[in-house]
Amino acid sequence: MAQRLKTDWILFSAIILMVLFGAVMVYSASSVVAQIRMGSSYYFAIRQLAWIAIAVPLMMWMKSVHYRKLQTPGVAFTAMGLVVLMLMVVYFADPRQHRWIRFGPFGGLQPSEFAKPALALFLAYFIALRSRAINSRYTLLPAILAVGVTTFAVVVADLGTAIVLVTTAVAVFVVAGLETRYVVIAGIVGLVGACAAVAVKPYRLARVISYVDPKFQIVDKFDTHGWIRAQMKKSITAKDTNYQAEQAKIAVASGGPIGVGLMQGRQKLFYLPEAHTDTIYAVVGEEFGLFGAAAVLMGFVIILWRGIRATVLIPDDFGRYLALGITTMLVVQAFFNMSVVLGMLPTKGIPLPMISFGGSSLLVTLASLGILLNLSEHAG
Repeated sequence: MAQRLKTDWILFSAIILMVLFGAVMVYSASSVVAQIRMGSSYYFAIRQLAWIAIAVPLMMWMKSVHYRKLQTPGVAFTAMGLVVLMLMVVYFADPRQHRWIRFGPFGGLQPSEFAKPALALFLAYFIALRSRAINSRYTLLPAILAVGVTTFAVVVADLGTAIVLVTTAVAVFVVAGLETRYVVIAGIVGLVGACAAVAVKPYRLARVISYVDPKFQIVDKFDTHGWIRAQMKKSITAKDTNYQAEQAKIAVASGGPIGVGLMQGRQKLFYLPEAHTDTIYAVVGEEFGLFGAAAVLMGFVIILWRGIRATVLIPDDFGRYLALGITTMLVVQAFFNMSVVLGMLPTKGIPLPMISFGGSSLLVTLASLGILLNLSEHAG
């Protein structure tokens, strides 16, 4: 008789509570804006609930499928192939932003979101297959090609997600035993690539410079020809680069220890840009205060804890690398979002998993957590 697995109720409960809390916060953050712009205060909340109705059953299905069934070349390479194809399609389907594949009034999909679990799955399969020769060029070159192509396709429109992808890949390689010299080389290449990605996009350059040197005291010392200022002026948002960060700080500061109360926040009323998506954590901080913001943080700490536990206790390399990849992917994205809202990093649009409005993000997040639940169950 097959052994009956025990659900990781700690992780499962944290996920469900965060999804439900996210739905409440989406309504609170968007209701007034939705009423004015869309004619219904429930416009975004209903769509979020519809995605929850799809994503939760998907999570439960992924939880029930043994993770080793994913350990096939068909699954790993098909996932990567489909993601690369979607990223190519979105480049032409959305010529302005290169982010969305639209389906008319039904919304759309964001292919960069699907790149995260696809890359984690591919790396887990490929590195487990080549674990005894992790530092061989026959392992490194194909892996670098997969990570490089995917990251390049994503970074065209979404630097934040590209950073999450690279961080996930580095974490898996380091745990797999990658030599220090390769880690250093990868770090240098990644830093150069990130600088290039920032430099070629005026709005990215404006955000970074405004964060590290808002008065241009450092920049003007070595940029005597004014190239950086000229490049920044090409962005239509250059003059308001710090606006979003400042409004987020005001929202968090206004909340104090216990917050102003659900639905009572003011910064979401056309002051805080993207209040129901990228900066929803600021709304949490304003309406639920320090304790509410800390509770959301603790939710992701629980995911980190259970993910690391699964990584350590899972009996095979594939499961170990998959648990690590998924955990890194979700936690890094969450900490990235919260750090931006709190002014610890330059402004960058990236959703807060399970809390921000967004179908693609919610679908990918819960599917990934379904796999992590499965892994945790097999970890003992």
